[in-house]
Parts: sequence; C-alpha cells; structure tokens
Amino acid sequence: MNFFATCPKGFERLLAAELASLGITQVRPLKGQVSFEGGLEGAYRACLWSRLASRVMLTLARIDATDADALYAGMGSIDWTRHLAPGATFAIDAHGTNAELRNTQFTALRSKDAISDQLLARRGARPAQDPADPDLTIAVRVSRDHATVAIDLSGAPLFRRGYETARGKAAPIAPLRPDYAAALLAAGGWFRCVRHDKARLLALFPGAGTVLVEAASEALDRAPGLLRTRWGFEGWLGHDAATWEALLDEADERAEKGGRFGAAAGGTVAVGGLELVCFEGRRGSEQAATQLLRAAGIHGVRPRYLSASELGDAAQSLGPSSLIACDLSWVDAGDAAEEAVALSELARATQRCGRVPLLATIARDGAAEAAFGAPATEREAIYLGQDEGFLCTFDLAAERGERPVARLKDGREVPVMLPTSQQFADRLWKVARERRKWAKREDVSCYRVYDTDLPDYAVSIELYQGAGEQGRWLRVSEYRAPKDVDPLVARERLMDVLAIAPQVLDVAPRNVFLRVRSRAKGGSQYADEGKLAGAAGGRAGAGRGASRKAGRGASGREVLLGRGRAVGPHSSRGGRAQDPGLMTPPGAHLVEEGGLTFEVNFESRLDCGIFLDHRETRALVREMAKQTQGSKRFLNLFAYTGTATCYAADGGAKHTTTVDMSRPSLDWARRNMARNGFTGPEHEFVQADVVAWISEQRRTANRWDLVFCDVPTFSNSDRMHHGSWDVQRDHAELLIGVSRLLTRNGTCVFSCNLRSFKPDVEYLRRYGVEVEDITARTIPEDFSRNPKIHHCYLVRRFAQGGRGA
Repeated sequence: MNFFATCPKGFERLLAAELASLGITQVRPLKGQVSFEGGLEGAYRACLWSRLASRVMLTLARIDATDADALYAGMGSIDWTRHLAPGATFAIDAHGTNAELRNTQFTALRSKDAISDQLLARRGARPAQDPADPDLTIAVRVSRDHATVAIDLSGAPLFRRGYETARGKAAPIAPLRPDYAAALLAAGGWFRCVRHDKARLLALFPGAGTVLVEAASEALDRAPGLLRTRWGFEGWLGHDAATWEALLDEADERAEKGGRFGAAAGGTVAVGGLELVCFEGRRGSEQAATQLLRAAGIHGVRPRYLSASELGDAAQSLGPSSLIACDLSWVDAGDAAEEAVALSELARATQRCGRVPLLATIARDGAAEAAFGAPATEREAIYLGQDEGFLCTFDLAAERGERPVARLKDGREVPVMLPTSQQFADRLWKVARERRKWAKREDVSCYRVYDTDLPDYAVSIELYQGAGEQGRWLRVSEYRAPKDVDPLVARERLMDVLAIAPQVLDVAPRNVFLRVRSRAKGGSQYADEGKLAGAAGGRAGAGRGASRKAGRGASGREVLLGRGRAVGPHSSRGGRAQDPGLMTPPGAHLVEEGGLTFEVNFESRLDCGIFLDHRETRALVREMAKQTQGSKRFLNLFAYTGTATCYAADGGAKHTTTVDMSRPSLDWARRNMARNGFTGPEHEFVQADVVAWISEQRRTANRWDLVFCDVPTFSNSDRMHHGSWDVQRDHAELLIGVSRLLTRNGTCVFSCNLRSFKPDVEYLRRYGVEVEDITARTIPEDFSRNPKIHHCYLVRRFAQGGRGA
C-alpha cells in the first residue's frame, strides 16, 4: 500500500528520519510530505507515534485531472463501496489548482458528485456530506494535470495531541505548536539523548511549555497520539481494528513502563533520568508549563527555572547526553531585551564548554547565528505563521572564533555580536556618569541617559528609579534603521545595546523594556504598535492587538481623538493626604518627580505614563498655578495620565478639570491625583472628544485661569465625528477655541512634538490670539541633544478681543 505523511515546510528530512526509526520502509521525502510503502500497521504506527507529521494519508489512485470531466471520470473509477459504509458521512478536502481546475471548492464539488452518483447507482441512495464532522475524509490533491486521491487516516491534524486544549483562553503566552516543538527537539537529536541515563534539556524560552511536554513525553516513551479519542480511519471500511488495538496495547504498556520508571525518581526534577532546566522571563510561563504538563498526564516532572546569571553554570555543567533548545519564534520588536541577555550569557558559557554536542534554535532571523559567532551546521527554512523562519542546529563542540566582548571601564566584560559595540559601551559609560552627576545635583530620579549619540546605535535610553528605592527600569526605544542598512546588522547592534545597557546602568535584564520607532514625516512614530501589550489600553485606549491610527512625533506619544461621553466629577474624601488603600495595577510601578508620585507601566503600555521631556513644562505649570489669581481653575486637555494636573494642584489650583477620550487614561489620572492627595469633587475628570468638548464649553459660562494642552500630531480614529485631526492644519482653530475658555488674564501652555510645526501666528492674531514661543525654556538638560523633541508656547487672548469672539 502507498501512503504519504504531510508536514510543514522544512520538516521533510526530519519526518523521513522519524518514520524510518518507526520501522517504516520505502521512505522518500518530497515537498511538504514524505511518501512511504507498507501495510496498514506501518501507517497506524505513524499516526500513533509520529510527532512531526500533520496527517497520514492512504493513496487510493492517481487520476487524470486535465479538466472537470476528467476529474469526475477518475473519481468515478474508484470503487467507493470498498471505502464508505452505508449511512456514513464524508467530506472532500481539496487542495491545489491547475489551468482548468482553478477553484478548490469546485474541485471538491465535482469530486463529491462523482462519489455520490456512483453510490446512488450501486446502493440506491446518496451518501450524506458532513464537512464539519465526517465519518470519512477524502483528500483530492491537484498537481498539474493529475490528482492524487487519498483517505485521511488521521482525522484531525496529528499536532492536535489533546493536551493543548487544557491551556484555556486566559493563558498568558501562546504556546509553540507541538509539531514545531518536536521538530526543534528532533533537529537537536533529543531522541539520542533520551537513550542515555541522565538526559538533560536546557530549554531557553519554553513559553507555555510545549517543548517541555514533548521532551518529557519522548523521554518517558509516551506515544504522542495516546490522548486522542478519534481517528480518521475509524469510519473507513478498510480499517483493521485488530491491528490498531494491538498497537494501542503496546503503546499503553510502554507508557506505563515509562511512568513507573519516572515515579521511581520520587517526583523530583529528574524523572527517569530526565532533567528539564529552563530559562524564561515572560510572566506566567512557569504556571502555564506546569498546567500543560499536568494536562498531558506527565505528573512527575518539575522543570527547574534559572535566572540569567545562572545560565553560564548550567550550560557548563551539561554532559554529552544533553541538548540546548532555544525557541525564539515568539520574539518580535518588543521582546528582545531578555533574549539579548540570555544569548549573551549562554554564548559566553558555551564558548568555554566543549562537552555540549548540539544547540537547536527556531527563530525568525539569524540572531542566534550571530550570537554564537559561528554558522549553523544545519539550517532549514520554515514558516512561522505567514512569516519566514529558520530551524538551526549548532555544533558547540566545534572550533569557533573568539567571541567579541565589550570591556567596561570597571573591568567587566560583556559578550557582544559586533566588535564595534565597544564604541557604544564607552560612550554609554561616559554619558551615564555625566547624567548621574547631573541627576543627583538636580534631584531627578527619571531621566534620559542616551539619545542616538552614535548614529549607528540609533536608540534612546531612559532610566527610571522607583519611589523609595523600589527598583530600577530601563526603557530602550529604537529608531528603525534606514533601508540601506542590513536588517541583520541592525538587529545585532540592538542586541548589543540590550546586553550592554543593563550592565552599565545597573539594571536587572528583566527590567529592560524595548520599543521600536520609525522615522516618519512629522517626527517618529512607534512601529508595531498593534503588538504592544495593554489590557488597560494605551494613551487612546489601544493595547496589544488593537489598531491605532495616530502618531505623536519623536517621543512616540500618541492619542486618538473621538467623540466620548462626559464623566461626572470624581468624588472622594477630600484633603491632601494620599489614600493609603489605593491599589497599584498589575505591572505598574511608582516613580517620583518634582516631589510628586506617579504611576508608570512599562509592560502593558505603548507609553509608560509620563513623558520625561515635559519635566520642565510641568514645573512651569506648577509655578504658573502658584501665581494665578482669582478662582485658580486649571484645565488639562488631552490629559493622558494627568501628570500636569497633579503639578497644577500642587501649585495651588483650587479646581481642576482633566479631559481625555480614553477611560483607562482618566482612571490612571485619578490614581495619580489620589496618590498625591488630590481628591474630592473639586477635581473632575471628563471623558470626551476634546475638540467637540471645547466647542460645547464655549457656549457655557465655564472659564479657566490656566490651561495645559499637549496635543497629538495626527489622528483619524474611527470614533472621531469631525473627521481627522492634523496639528499643523487644525491647531489654529483649536487654539482659538481654547482662548475663548480663558479668563481675562488666563494663559494656555500649548505643546506639540511635530518637528516641523510652525504656528500660524498671523491667522491667530486676526482672531485676537497671541502665541509666545518658550520651547527653549522647556527642554530639559537630558534632552538637549534633541531640541526639537517638542515645541511649547504660551497662548493668550488679546485684551481688546478680536474677530470671531
């Protein structure tokens, strides 16, 4: 009998070797599949034991498919009474096209007609179709002028093992698909490791634990299909139940023996001579892996998780029956910080360790090859979703060149990918020392350390010191490299930055957060913003997976404009004392600035909650609030997290109004105010489209003595009722409206960060509005390299008024 097993691209060689190891003969790897010959026992064994195959197919015939009539005739030439039982349902799974059969649905329809017409003629009844849950699935694969017709013996894809369904919808990390995890292990020769005592797997970034389940399952001799309850061949008339039951009994016996062997180890880390050692920095991964192991019926294995500093010793202690498996398939622009540190530490360790035979990686680019300073011994191109990726194997015992290191001024060495990164290390050490002295002198705890000082290392680095010495965090923002820069070189530079910066600035690697920005007209705009986390929402309520259509220039600030609803004054207990019962949201930290306390969040937000380039601007708002006479009413437009409102209240503002379209941002602003003791009905928070809200307020008697308006650069949110927003085009109308909300001697502090912004002074003067450029006064020392980080103006209304009042 002729069979073929399908698989993802790049798995063919590994799958052929796996099938041969199962005793299957006449194995031949093809494109996206492996063909083999033999009896049903071999095909059943492949269904039950293959970790790499997607489906196992029994070939019935290869028929003419030059056109629809030829396909119909060829399908009709097969005796379907030998395959489909009376009353059984079936479905056609059609793949491929040619010049005449250009639509797979049409191919499936003609194939179905041929089968139905034949069975109607022979049995007097047409069989029923059930595309969702058929008793038998018939595959029709068109290629050029022929079609291969086969019975799907698997049913559901074989990578649906049964344990992955226990993960739950709320799992924090998407798991690597089981067949990809198995391919990673197979590439590294894990099947050889488990034949020896004390097999040890060092798993880097195992995520939700699929790699651990597959490794433990193979070590304990558990068939990957043992948890499945339904198979495609069960509805096929040619099914050999006795052969299948014998294979199941054999698999049960082997699993039971493996389980007894594992239990003898007493449920410690080592089970049956197996040890799983992991490095993983993503939150919730250890819990998810434990849950997945339990769901797979592997109860005696408890993986041991390491810190980055422990990786070196762990790698050097590995023996010949060990494997290092590194899953980097999840890494994108926002996930590289811990990857850089882990690869750096591991590369340094393995440079001195020749006993580890193999390292296997799965990644979207060649970062691992650059990290280890040697080309992969084997490299297969694969697909990771719709993206290209690579499955690589490295021989760590082979001779390798000396890994370049960056030597810090205190004598420490940091493994790097590029020798030129020594220049970055020297520059960062120098500017960090200067910034540290300045920050201590000015009593600043959160500041920018580096800002593209070296053009090739186009990143900005900001240091945040927690309130009360509660932690230190780095925020690294990368500008996208120009098109003429090799993407791999840019990636290597970034990896070196992420390895060096934590060492120079004394920050734990897990507290380094990366954002990628792209240079664009009007400043820069964060790229990949839809991938950034944010259950609480971004500045405009966007989070991971959301799509935001707004940009806010070089510091990456963004906000959406849209029609919102007003939220009444937030009433709480009055007074200046901070609410002691105020909870800090998950992932949030507290920092201090100007004697005030603010909440920041680096993990789930596009922006962390406070713009450091406006430190001097906020201080100016506080001083202006102190000097304000009369009602001392303050208005914050596009308020984001309300930091300016806190400064104004600290300066003596008696009544504050904070307006933003985003409810999460307003909730954040309330918490910031409450942390600094500003609560009560005199502090109101309004959820609304700012532009529309200004128009509404002009028709009321409400007026404010001091206004802060920090606008976005651009927005075309679907929630906007008045079209798109462009700061250069629309700022004049906005400022005219704001000026009408000022008291007689009131002032508005207006800011934007469009680099090319120029206020339309003449137009504004015709409507009784004057602007005074105070940008130079508001650029902090740590942003002096980038004087166009924002523009800032004082906006006042002429005493004599003007047109349009």
